Amino acid sequence: MIDFSSQNIMQWSRMGMRKAYGVILNELANDYDNIISIAADVADSANLYDFAAQHSERHYNAGISEQNMVAMAAGLAKEGANVFVTSFAPFVSLRVYEVIRTLVCYMNLNVKMAALSSGFSLGVQGATHYALEDIAIMRAIPNLLVLSPADTTEMAKAMEFLARYDGSAYLRLTGLPGSAAVYKADYRYDVNCFDVIREGEDVGIFATGTLVNESVRAARLLTKHGISTGVVNLSTLNPVKPEEIANECSKYSLVLTTEEHNIVGGIGSIISEALSATSKHPRLIRMGTVDSNQIAGNYTYMMEKNGLTAKAIAEKVIQEFNE
Repeated sequence: MIDFSSQNIMQWSRMGMRKAYGVILNELANDYDNIISIAADVADSANLYDFAAQHSERHYNAGISEQNMVAMAAGLAKEGANVFVTSFAPFVSLRVYEVIRTLVCYMNLNVKMAALSSGFSLGVQGATHYALEDIAIMRAIPNLLVLSPADTTEMAKAMEFLARYDGSAYLRLTGLPGSAAVYKADYRYDVNCFDVIREGEDVGIFATGTLVNESVRAARLLTKHGISTGVVNLSTLNPVKPEEIANECSKYSLVLTTEEHNIVGGIGSIISEALSATSKHPRLIRMGTVDSNQIAGNYTYMMEKNGLTAKAIAEKVIQEFNE
């Protein structure tokens, strides 16, 4: 089983989700002999070399052929395998969408799709390599569990769950090596609900992926302005429980969502949908990427340009809360 020691958590954080993915999958393969890995020529990016060396009979390189990779996974899953397929996020979601919907999820097959470097993680490689629409499209597919961990610790917890889970899943990995840990010690992971990271009374921030840590930092800044801010990690994006989300939102006079994703169809939409069924609810502000094409830049620049930093989140809350 995975060792959630402080030493391992620090090591995974230094690696970032992309590199830590291969380490965790290799550990899980030692415990689950039905796990098979298929990569779309990204063994180096996903740090899968140890897996390939230690479990050579269970690792395949499909080449830059993501649709074939997922179709292969569907066939192997029909024969009893638990298949983890891996590529960069825009290619394992947008490029393979119809194959996932029809060959995998229609039959609820045991295929787990690891989406490397979602959001702006690929930086200067540009708009073709940004995944800013994947939450919107993937959560629309029936029978597809969509997970968006806040950090490498939660990614390891999610992968540990997926090793036992019999069904289809999309694992959205964000951030860079050295991203700060949200969960710095072992904890109880529950795929069926959100996690209140920080309690607050005035404002509630719902975040996912890398923006969970930025939101915690923003909440600390807001304390200096007398605004008590709660932070909620929404890491299970499909299915969700609208009633529980609406109940959490009812605690606040203002709710803000923040995500490394288009504001259309992401967690801002999830919260909106949950609140639409209630007669009284707090004001909702959505922060994410604007519904437009992005000009390329490095990761830090893109996050700042789109207002996805602790400072920008805090400033937005101050502006809206005082209106």
